[in-house]
Amino acid sequence: MAVFDPIAFLEASVPIASDEDVGEMREFLVETLESHGVDARVDDAGNTLAATGAAPADADTHLVFNTHIDTVSPHVPFSRETADGETTRIHGRGSCDAKGPLAALLAAFLAVDPRDDARVTLAVTPDEERLSTGAAALDLDADCYVVGEPTDLDVCTAAKGRFQGTLTLTGSAAHAAEPDSGVNAVAGLEAALAAIRRFDDDRDSHPQLGAATLTPTTVTGGDATNQIPARCDLVLDRRSVPPETAEGFRSEFEAAVRDAVADEVGVDFALTDRETPFLEAFATDADHELVRTLAAAAERAGGSGAIRPFTAATEASYFSPAPVVVFGPGVLADDAGAVAHAEREYVDVEDVERAAAALADATEQLVG
Repeated sequence: MAVFDPIAFLEASVPIASDEDVGEMREFLVETLESHGVDARVDDAGNTLAATGAAPADADTHLVFNTHIDTVSPHVPFSRETADGETTRIHGRGSCDAKGPLAALLAAFLAVDPRDDARVTLAVTPDEERLSTGAAALDLDADCYVVGEPTDLDVCTAAKGRFQGTLTLTGSAAHAAEPDSGVNAVAGLEAALAAIRRFDDDRDSHPQLGAATLTPTTVTGGDATNQIPARCDLVLDRRSVPPETAEGFRSEFEAAVRDAVADEVGVDFALTDRETPFLEAFATDADHELVRTLAAAAERAGGSGAIRPFTAATEASYFSPAPVVVFGPGVLADDAGAVAHAEREYVDVEDVERAAAALADATEQLVG
C-alpha cells in the first residue's frame, strides 16, 4: 500500500471546488481513506468519519482529529510556486483554509498505530464556513480534540465566541409637531448605547483571550420624517469569553438595557435565529498533556512551539469543555494582508510537511 503523501493530496484536492457543494471533495476524501485501507462513511449530517484502534467501549483514550472541507469565495485558481524544481508554495481556494490542515491531519491519522486501549477518530465536517450543521450533529464523547485550521503551527488553546442579536426599542407613533404625545423609540437609543458602553465595565479580562467586546453594527428606525418613530432596531456583534454563554449574554444584556432606558420604552433583545448553536468561546488549560505534547512536537518539527489563542471562531467550541486545541499549517494573514478567504490564498509546502510531522509525533506519544 502506498505511503500517504500530504502534498500530493493537497495538490489534487485544491482544484476540486467545494464552495457551493462539497460532494466531489467529500468523495475524493472517502476514496483517499479507502485507498489506504481505512473504512470511511458519511453520516446523515454530511460528516466524513473514520476511526482506528480500539472500539469506543474499550478505549481509555479517544483522540479526535477534526477539520472541514467547505471553502468560501473568492475563487482562487490552483497554481504552484517552485524553486530549484521543487514546489514551495501552493495557491488556490481552500489551500490554507482548510485543505492544508486536512492534509496534515490525514498524514497523522493514516500513520498512527494506536495502542490496544486507544482510539483515533477523523471527523471532517461539510459546512464550517456557514452553519456548522455537521459539527452540531457530531456525538463523539472523546477525551481530546485537535481542530485543523491555519495557525502557523502554533498551538491555539482558546478562542472568543461570536453571538449576534437585535435590540428592539418600541414606543408610540405621533406627529413630530407634538413630540410629547408619542414615545420616541429612536431617542431611546441614547440610553441604550450608554448601557452598551458600560456593559463590560465590571468584568475581568480573560487570562488568555482578554476582554469581551460588544459592538453596535447596524441600526434602523422610523417610517416617516415627520413622525415620532415607534420602533428602532439595533444589531449588535458580541465577541464572548468564557464562561459566558449565548443565553446568559442575551438575558443579562436585555436586563441592562431595560434598566437604562425610560420606562415607557419597550425593550426586547433576541439572538439571531440559527439552525445550530452559536460558536461559543472555549479555553483549554495550557498545561494539559495535549497542549504540551503538541507544542513540543511542533517545535521539534520546525515550528515555534508557541501556545496562544486563535483569532477566529471555530467548530472547536462544539467540543469544549473537553480539552481541544486548534492547530495547522498556513496563516489567516501575513505581512502583506489577508491570506485565508482572500484572493491570494496559499499555503507553504514546508509548513504542511512540518504540521504533518508534528501531528504524527504528538499522536504517537498520546495514543501510540
